[in-house]
Amino acid sequence: MKFFIVGASGLVGGSFVKHLKEKGHEVVGTHLTLPTDDTVYFDALDLDNPQNFDVKNYQPDVVVHCAALANVDYCEANEDESYEKTVSTAKNLVELCKQLNAGIVYTSTDYVFDGTSGPYVETDDVNPLSVYGKHKLLVEELIQKELPDNGIILRICGVYGDEIRGKNFIIRIINDVKDNREWTMNLPQDQYATPVWAMDVAGAAVLLAEDKKSGIYHIGSTDFMNRVQLAHKVLSYLPNHKCTVIGKNTNELGQAAARPLMSGHISEKFLSEYPDYRFSNVDDYMRYKTS
Repeated sequence: MKFFIVGASGLVGGSFVKHLKEKGHEVVGTHLTLPTDDTVYFDALDLDNPQNFDVKNYQPDVVVHCAALANVDYCEANEDESYEKTVSTAKNLVELCKQLNAGIVYTSTDYVFDGTSGPYVETDDVNPLSVYGKHKLLVEELIQKELPDNGIILRICGVYGDEIRGKNFIIRIINDVKDNREWTMNLPQDQYATPVWAMDVAGAAVLLAEDKKSGIYHIGSTDFMNRVQLAHKVLSYLPNHKCTVIGKNTNELGQAAARPLMSGHISEKFLSEYPDYRFSNVDDYMRYKTS
């Protein structure tokens, strides 16, 4: 199969490229602002940009959409930009998929829920609290309407793994310890989620795409913890760290966007279809990083 990854210089998109190459699929990954050795330029907001990779000539079977404006607090203060980079981009890619008769894989979020009764299954009622969550839900609804039989929506949260920019929570801690930094983290002790390794997201998604599945799937690994617990878990593998972790309630942190507190995903639907799939967890990743 031929895959086209939009946003391949990021954590999830880069993991897709790596996994697909390992599986022997043909893959083209794209960037907008961060070029890498494995990506080509593509502006999904301007499909007629002459600098864009010629996706129509490439004729992918599946477009994987990983690009988004992911800073939740920034989105809250910049609603128009959030809409443009999340919803308008997705509209263009959905139309492109219809022209190419290609499927789409879209990475969504637990922020489509309000966090009152997680972790969640796919049939639970959505109720986003933030601009970011509302815009991600709009894209979900767009795909379900326009590509009901050819669209896979993956809801994920707390994604970690190796990435060029080192932006995700776990890798930032690892890098700070490597740099011998002495610092304090004030972290929410009332925000629970299901952190998941980016390579597991890619692995699960590619299985679904290969089998031409459609619909919403929750990808949640085997961990369920709050941010304080997650930080202590990571630091337990880094005994020489100089980090102090202080737990606070969310209302003490002054975050611009409301967060779903009791959140996360239950992967029962996916595992009922792929019972032999084995998700890794934070311990597995930390053992790999410190071995």
